[in-house]
Amino acid sequence: MSRYESPSAREHREQAATSVACAVITVSDTRTLADDRSGAAIVELLEAAGHGVVDRQIVPDEKATLEATVLELVVSPAVQAILITGGTGAAPRDQSPETIERLFTKPLSGFGELFRMLSYQEIGAAAMLSRACAGLIDRTPVFLMPGSTAAVRLAMERLILPELGHLTKLAGKQL
Repeated sequence: MSRYESPSAREHREQAATSVACAVITVSDTRTLADDRSGAAIVELLEAAGHGVVDRQIVPDEKATLEATVLELVVSPAVQAILITGGTGAAPRDQSPETIERLFTKPLSGFGELFRMLSYQEIGAAAMLSRACAGLIDRTPVFLMPGSTAAVRLAMERLILPELGHLTKLAGKQL
């Protein structure tokens, strides 16, 4: 237990789901499942932590397609959490945050704030260009990470994996 962690926080973690059924989406106009290193890193890290991947897709950086894909997964009884990589930069084609944030019923602002802080420690001022975000869409946790494999590993290892089971339990989307 860290010196800042309360006994109740520890108890919540101990009661958290140990295996979460996840969908992984890579937003890209050029990647395929064969060369998608960031999506593959998410899958690898989820499975190593004991979570399941029940769906993995590549979708183009188009608002309508991304929105439809996410909403289809949100209503799926087989999916408890959605992890998305790509489309978070400042380039004109990067539309993932605009698409996903408006769907949130409960934003989790701390994810993006903490991600940028941790990223700043690794890459400096370029971290401010990230528009990583997270929130709940109804009862489904949704995380949006940059497309860089290093950024995905940072978000997964330092933020998502330590809290995924706890957040999923709090959200109440049980299988």
